[in-house]
Amino acid sequence: MDKKINLNCSSRVAVIVQARLGSTRFPNKVIKKVKGWSLLEILFERLRKSKLIDEFFLATTRKEEDLKLIHIAKKFGFKFVQGETDDVLSRFYFASQKTNCKTLIRITGDCPLVDFNLLDNAIKKFKENQFDYLSNIDPPTFPDGLDIEIFTKEVLDLAYKNCQDIYEREHVTLWMRENPNLKKFNIKNPIDLSKIRLTVDLPEDYRVMANIFNAFDMRIDMKWQEIYSLYKERPELFNINDKFYRNEGLKMNKSQKMWQRAKYIIPGGNMLLSKRPEMFAPEKWPAYYKKAKGINIWDIDSKKYKDLSIMGIGTNLLGYANKEIDAAVSNALRKSNMSTLNCPEEVLLAEKLVEMHPWSEMVRFARTGGEANAIAIRIARAATGRDVVAICGYHGWHDWYLANNLASNSSLDKHLLPGLDPLGVPKSLEGSVKSFSYNKFDQLEKIVEENNLAAVKMEVQRNKPPLNGFLNKVRKICDDNGIVLIFDECTSGFRETFGGLHLKYKVNPDISIFGKALGNGYAITSVIGKSSVMQAAQSTFISSTFWTERIGPTAALKAIEIMEREKSWDKVTELGGYLKKGWEKIANLNNLEIDTMGLDSLAAFAFKSKNHLKYKTFIAQEMLTHGYLGSTIFYASTKHKIKVLDNYLELLNNVFEKISLCEKGLESIDNLLECNVCHDGFKRLN
Repeated sequence: MDKKINLNCSSRVAVIVQARLGSTRFPNKVIKKVKGWSLLEILFERLRKSKLIDEFFLATTRKEEDLKLIHIAKKFGFKFVQGETDDVLSRFYFASQKTNCKTLIRITGDCPLVDFNLLDNAIKKFKENQFDYLSNIDPPTFPDGLDIEIFTKEVLDLAYKNCQDIYEREHVTLWMRENPNLKKFNIKNPIDLSKIRLTVDLPEDYRVMANIFNAFDMRIDMKWQEIYSLYKERPELFNINDKFYRNEGLKMNKSQKMWQRAKYIIPGGNMLLSKRPEMFAPEKWPAYYKKAKGINIWDIDSKKYKDLSIMGIGTNLLGYANKEIDAAVSNALRKSNMSTLNCPEEVLLAEKLVEMHPWSEMVRFARTGGEANAIAIRIARAATGRDVVAICGYHGWHDWYLANNLASNSSLDKHLLPGLDPLGVPKSLEGSVKSFSYNKFDQLEKIVEENNLAAVKMEVQRNKPPLNGFLNKVRKICDDNGIVLIFDECTSGFRETFGGLHLKYKVNPDISIFGKALGNGYAITSVIGKSSVMQAAQSTFISSTFWTERIGPTAALKAIEIMEREKSWDKVTELGGYLKKGWEKIANLNNLEIDTMGLDSLAAFAFKSKNHLKYKTFIAQEMLTHGYLGSTIFYASTKHKIKVLDNYLELLNNVFEKISLCEKGLESIDNLLECNVCHDGFKRLN
């Protein structure tokens, strides 16, 4: 290779390539292969074609996984340094200490198409003019992925000594670009091509890269102008990633990057709709947590928030990481969570639940609410020999429930969650489920008249209390027609009474279901019922391996013990009621109309406005800036304190003031929002 060798150390040049495998958005991207060549190998080979670079370095981390990159570096004759994952500046500094080259070049490992001719021209300009810092990115006019930054060793030393900010140390050259005392220059392309993506941050970028190399039959030495010609001739090869903007990742925190990564590999991004950031403040809500304690949550960026929202979707009535429950679980784990034999804790828990609900006689356990609901329906159908079920409320994701939307896609819209498409539910189930509205006994009467029902399945209470003896009427019509009455108390259980909410109204079901708060965050649900109905579980097959693990019942036994001792239901009811009154007070102060709803301990409110979803999004957005996870819903825990609620209400009042201006037409909510509007139900994610 015709390569110029610089003997004068003052004019010698070293290139430092930063790379690691642990990318949050697209792990292992630099070793993704195109026809046998990893992207990092392609980059190294292209860099070696420069005539003005004298030494080559890889700057990676000390993580064991990145030894793969060091192996590639050695293969191509590159030296290497290892350092901290986020302190990339220190990695560059360590590399600079291993060379006598005074001119340094920064290249990122996710840019395999960096052009060696463009690079050599930049080096010449840098030396001829004795710049301190030169780049083609400030502002960018070349395609994203042709990024070049050149600086002196002396400037790198200054940056290393002066940069204290974590963000600056992660992104290496920010201090240089912002320092007004440095002699700087930016290379501009005559045409602004900065929106073209030739970098690899996302799977779509990798597909574009594969298209390019396949089009050039794996030539390694094509010039960037040739790639641009291909872009104009065959735009379909490039439009896969054109919806993403330049340096998108720089503006995203780790949670946002992880959420974007999740949507590529997990349908819908996660396992629970209610935990999607799109349900609160898209692009803002911290999707992932590092740890939680009491009412505090630390996200994976280590930012601390007070949870004034859904507290694990109502699971953690006693707060996060309750030390007594965790200790009981830890002790159980030391004895083994699973074995060929059964754990005795499930018997003890069953006895305790029956003791708390004297009308019941038998118990089955599962781990999730959806499972428990499906079990209850199976038992009811087996006990009666009938198929049709009447429902009121939200009861999970299984076929038996979504079948209600086979006749009409909107049948379930008023049962908490709109937009549930029954796609994948057998059409033969149409007509097997009928829905009625809470407190509308006439609707249930009509269903009973027209169908031979196996069960009536309903929530005891969600938004409004029962009126005009509603629950007693439901109980009587079930008795008169041999229908199994099932109360779904997955959410309401332990929230207002010690056990089921039905105890408050003195109306006993045939089957009741408890979950969420039962294990205070550990997976456990129970189906309790009268033996005359529950015995049918022996006649139909209901069985699952992990329903027999030990953690769930162990956690539930300890949680019940603490709830009984602390009278937790009184505490959370008082706290939720206090916040409800606070919402109403600040709404009145700001001339806003809201509806408050739900049990006091499961409180919620909604704006009476066409912009209610925008306002909900704005609340989440603004409360995040003050260290609160806040929305229009509050699930109380015993760890919440009045002082915390008062501070939250004071901050929320400031948000309400701005919303009031929007309602009066003096401000635009669209101008205040910094993200997309939250969803109001089930929607497919792109």
